[in-house]
Amino acid sequence: MAGELAAPGARRPWQAVVRYLLGAAVGVLVVLLLLPKRSDLIAAWHQLGTGDLAWMAAAIGAETLSLLTFAWLQQRVLRLSGTTAALPGLLALSVANDAIANTVPGEPAVSSAYRYRYYRRRGASGASAGWTIFTILIAQAIGMSLLLLLGVVVALAGSTSAASAGVTVLGLLIVAGAGAILIRRDLVLQLAGGVMRLLRQVTGYPRGTVGARIDAALARMREIPLSGRSTAGIVAIATAVWCSDFLCLLCGFRAVHAAIPWHGVLLAYGVAQVAGSFPLIPGGLGIVEGSLAVVLAAYGAGRVGAVSAALAFRLVNFWLAAAVGWLSVALIARHLRACSPSRAADGAGQPSGIPPAGPASAQSGD
Repeated sequence: MAGELAAPGARRPWQAVVRYLLGAAVGVLVVLLLLPKRSDLIAAWHQLGTGDLAWMAAAIGAETLSLLTFAWLQQRVLRLSGTTAALPGLLALSVANDAIANTVPGEPAVSSAYRYRYYRRRGASGASAGWTIFTILIAQAIGMSLLLLLGVVVALAGSTSAASAGVTVLGLLIVAGAGAILIRRDLVLQLAGGVMRLLRQVTGYPRGTVGARIDAALARMREIPLSGRSTAGIVAIATAVWCSDFLCLLCGFRAVHAAIPWHGVLLAYGVAQVAGSFPLIPGGLGIVEGSLAVVLAAYGAGRVGAVSAALAFRLVNFWLAAAVGWLSVALIARHLRACSPSRAADGAGQPSGIPPAGPASAQSGD
């Protein structure tokens, strides 16, 4: 598992180095623009270094709650697709997945592939695993859209300009469109199947057994039901994941003794997350810190307070999460290697890639 995960980045290691250097350069540039005076930069580092440990612990707790909620989201969606998985194992997966998403180039393909393999090894069919990843991605997009829209409304409260109304209407249309995609995912999957067939006619790929397996998986995914009530529940949990992460930012403000610009902090968080989601730099390194600090400073947080709060947030949200996450990746890989002999013995005669029924596949919480 660890070897498979490292393979994409191992082919071109210089690309990963360039990405990280670029992200670091962006972060440094933003800090220099925000803090033109050396005394301001020293003050920001001092403010971070003398932070309140109790509030830093609260920030860690909020980030842990976010990961636990994401594990619950996965459990809920897997259950809707007919697969049962225990929460402890999914929590370990969430921590590992977060580290992969933040540090490995090629997102979101790499972390999605990692989760797909994990679901399959825990007994999910290919259709169930693919449907789960697809549903969670859309639900997370809707949740972030809701928070970003709320942030825009709060930031523009009291403004009656046509531009403000236009931004709000645009946000509502984005949320409604994402919700329609989630509810009518059968149409999206049918469109994906049509695109695959068109590619096969034009280029000849994917063909043979690979193309047939893709077509069969898309067809089975369209057959998995999702009611309106289930959709609302999934979106609510996905939104709670973002809210817990946002709570980590608020705790970061308190940890560095900085005043919270309440009318702009949610918008700043949403903008930073959207900016960091572009697959240019893994984890949005430098981009998240820079955009977060810029918007916070624009809404009155102060240059020093904005930078120190952004750094405190990312210290927990990125660096600590990545360190713990890669430990979880190693533990999961070790567990899978330990289970592989018994899995092979129990799975004699099973088709390749389909976990056998039995103790090895039933213990989903390890």
